[in-house]
Amino acid sequence: MRALASRAGIDTLTVSDNLPFVVNYQLDPWTALGDPTRRAIFECVAKRPRAVVEIAGEFPVSRPAISQHLRVLKDAGLVMDHPVGTRRIYSLNPAGLNALRADLERFWSGALASYKWIVEHIDEEDV
Repeated sequence: MRALASRAGIDTLTVSDNLPFVVNYQLDPWTALGDPTRRAIFECVAKRPRAVVEIAGEFPVSRPAISQHLRVLKDAGLVMDHPVGTRRIYSLNPAGLNALRADLERFWSGALASYKWIVEHIDEEDV
């Protein structure tokens, strides 16, 4: 597993030995959201806080797999959980969303500044 992950350029920290390719993206929320199932779980939690059992009922994967995806999202700072009785309720982490928004703002601001420069410096002959 380590050799395969190493060749793929993936950190070999895993959520568990049962799912060795579910990599724990502790510092990169964008990479954590790169997995389609994980992104769908994130969108599900974005609608309203939910328990693992409730989330698992909406996906064709096992409850342990949902828990592992939630763990990756939590480690990436995108969701947080709190106990209610014997269940854990997952909700979006506002700090994680703010970090994603800041990344998008930096990208968008740079793209707009570049576009503005090009428009202001383009010659009529270049069109």
